[in-house]
Amino acid sequence: MKVAIFTETYEPYISGVTTSIKMLKEGLEAMGHKVYIVTVNLKNYRFYYDKKNKIIYIPGIKTKIYDARLSGIYSKKAFKIIKTWNLDIIHSQTEFGIGMFSRIVSKKLNIPVVHTYHTLYEDYVYYVTHNHFNNLGKKIVKKFTKYFCEKKCDGLIVPTNKIKELFINKYHIKKEINVIPTGIDTKKFKPTNKINKEMKELKKKYNLKDSDFIIGSVGRIAIEKSFDELIKYTKILINKNNKIKLIIVGDGPEIDNLKKLCKDLKIDKNVFFTGKVKYDLIPAYYNLFNILVSFSKTETQGLTIIEALAASTPALCINDDSFKKMITHEYNGYLFQDGKEYINLVKYLISNKKIYNKLTHNALLSVEEYSKETFAKKVLEVYQKAIERKKDL
Repeated sequence: MKVAIFTETYEPYISGVTTSIKMLKEGLEAMGHKVYIVTVNLKNYRFYYDKKNKIIYIPGIKTKIYDARLSGIYSKKAFKIIKTWNLDIIHSQTEFGIGMFSRIVSKKLNIPVVHTYHTLYEDYVYYVTHNHFNNLGKKIVKKFTKYFCEKKCDGLIVPTNKIKELFINKYHIKKEINVIPTGIDTKKFKPTNKINKEMKELKKKYNLKDSDFIIGSVGRIAIEKSFDELIKYTKILINKNNKIKLIIVGDGPEIDNLKKLCKDLKIDKNVFFTGKVKYDLIPAYYNLFNILVSFSKTETQGLTIIEALAASTPALCINDDSFKKMITHEYNGYLFQDGKEYINLVKYLISNKKIYNKLTHNALLSVEEYSKETFAKKVLEVYQKAIERKKDL
């Protein structure tokens, strides 16, 4: 099968969406399918076709949302190349410029299109409205999402039941909704000589001791990720136990504010911000952490949680629907209700080594269903249904 994935973000840009696409591409290619990528040129404003790697880069203008660029909805140069690919299916991963272009290509070439919905845009409206007309912005998002996901695709994929329930109960989408969690390369996160060496270097860099209990968090440093909550409640732990350290991996618009918060709370010697990190180094961080923690209620899936579990690192997450599929309470981690419960759980794990070791063992066992091979097989089933559905029209 020949598949074209249309996406606003792709390597070298690091994000959950990029990881999802990379895992899907590798999984499909391992089964013998051919995968092409149509994306935005994040480096500069020019068109480029990487024929060897089967990637089209379309020019895009800068936005004020992180490193993102927004392309136009049509590229004559790209369409001319795409026609030569003789595609069986189009898979869009965005609702904007490139996503709209995928629908145009689908219509012109009569190729079915499957869409994956990655982002809860209602939680990001304030980046555009700056807290003015938020309700109006959310109504527009709802209407646009319903139109794009129900009317303009032959197959729909979401990563969690949280999104499926939102689509059914709030957006009233009647199309079949396929819940397929993003896969990962589970082998990438298991300890190796390379990872162990990188861990030693990280311990030296941050002056960490073997007796330290390291709390980690990975993601885009933004308001909606609630890192401020993580810091405020971890301060209470640090005040009681100076061996507790917090490492926040990633970069984003809130990083300077959070550094200031740590300084004001007088815990900056126990909290470390890595900034941007190469993806190849991420497994070393997961293996370095004793636990991974997330206070975020805006995740569509929380891919970093699965990656941590693959490194045998238990996860403690706020009790949100997006984490319920991944975290089995008291098996591979905990779902906490509030900051007070989070604090008590960390204290409990530090003082109960036997329970902690059981969680680390179960963490690795719990990620088998998230392999990139399983992910690709499930997506392929949606492709096949979309192709059959198109034939029947």
